[in-house]
Amino acid sequence: MRIEKLDESTKKNLLEDLLKRSPNSYGKYEESVQQILADVKEKRDAAVFEYTKKFDGVEINASNLEVTEAEINEAYQEVGEELLGIIRRALKNIESYHAKQMQYSWFDSRPDGTILGQKVTALQRVGVYVPGGKAAYPSSVLMNILPAKVAGVDEIIMVTPPGKDGKVTPTTLVAAKEAGADKIYKAGGAQAIGALAYGTESIPKVDKIVGPGNIYVALAKKAVYGHVSIDSIAGPSEILVLADESANPRYVAADLLSQAEHDEMASAILVTTSMELAEKVSAQTDEFIRELSRGEIIQRSLDNYGHILVAETLEDAIDAANEIASEHLEIVTANPFEVMTKIRNAGAIFIGEYSSEPLGDYFAGPNHVLPTNGTAKFFSPLSVDDFIKKSSIISYSRDALEKIHTDIERFAEAEHLTAHANSIRVRFEETR
Repeated sequence: MRIEKLDESTKKNLLEDLLKRSPNSYGKYEESVQQILADVKEKRDAAVFEYTKKFDGVEINASNLEVTEAEINEAYQEVGEELLGIIRRALKNIESYHAKQMQYSWFDSRPDGTILGQKVTALQRVGVYVPGGKAAYPSSVLMNILPAKVAGVDEIIMVTPPGKDGKVTPTTLVAAKEAGADKIYKAGGAQAIGALAYGTESIPKVDKIVGPGNIYVALAKKAVYGHVSIDSIAGPSEILVLADESANPRYVAADLLSQAEHDEMASAILVTTSMELAEKVSAQTDEFIRELSRGEIIQRSLDNYGHILVAETLEDAIDAANEIASEHLEIVTANPFEVMTKIRNAGAIFIGEYSSEPLGDYFAGPNHVLPTNGTAKFFSPLSVDDFIKKSSIISYSRDALEKIHTDIERFAEAEHLTAHANSIRVRFEETR
């Protein structure tokens, strides 16, 4: 991995480099995505079937679009008891963590007859997109469905592309069943996002779409925002390790590569105060790459977006971490909890040398759907909050309104909204 001194110039160049990975930089695909969405909106099921044949090489129709109970039962047989047990243990941790995020309606009443409050309501129907193809991501299934389930969403619709055999990956199906998906459809890509956003004869329109996908999925979600809500526009994965001389270079190198293996657009960054650690980590990554099955992808990722930055002080390192605002931030320093209090921007923060990033991906409980490309400066991880909406409650008695009605009337008149003022005034005509 390349080693550089951290200064304003290297930080600026790094931030510009990382922004190139944003889905907002892939405008050349938008026209194709818009055409797919327009076709789905017009032709509905027919377009979904057409694009599934074109992109996935599978004949899907109204009779085999929805996954059946028989297919789910077959998936359980293929997954086996050991992996099923692991999925269930992870599910329990994720569910327990998200249960603590629950919000409830509240009301505040006063003696004068004023009642103010907030009504919390779960969304009625949510669509979950799960990537398919060669890879299987049962962890993403759990992370996207469980907070919706905990929130109390009435109906959870999952879409995922079928394999060449017309089936859905067994681990994906089992995870979906365990988490509580109500219906699962064999559809992927921008066409599946369109189906969820607009509705077809077979796939119902949803209120919100969540879940990761390729650039076509990301751009489709961006395009349908407004017809439905979405979670975020996810970019490539990223990790930043903030370390001092106390860190174990073997652990740090392993953690950096855990994200670099996702794809060649993934970013792995070490910011450290120790040149000795930097050199050891760089050497260790070379060793690991020779051993790991996805070594070629890792090497391309590191060549493109891998950096080791050596800072003069820990404060400089912390400032850089806050500026980069990484999806995953590991703190491996002598006093990691003290450093954590100075972190303002990060999707998920992993504290100490035994809290490596894959712990959050699979098992600990917090959600692994996180803001990328610096958006941790203003976005949060997926949570129960994403599956609820809030309505304000306002109730005034006559006595309560009478005390303030002239204030409201004058405020409305100041804005030249005389009908607003009149709406209040008519209630007290007899007292004038």
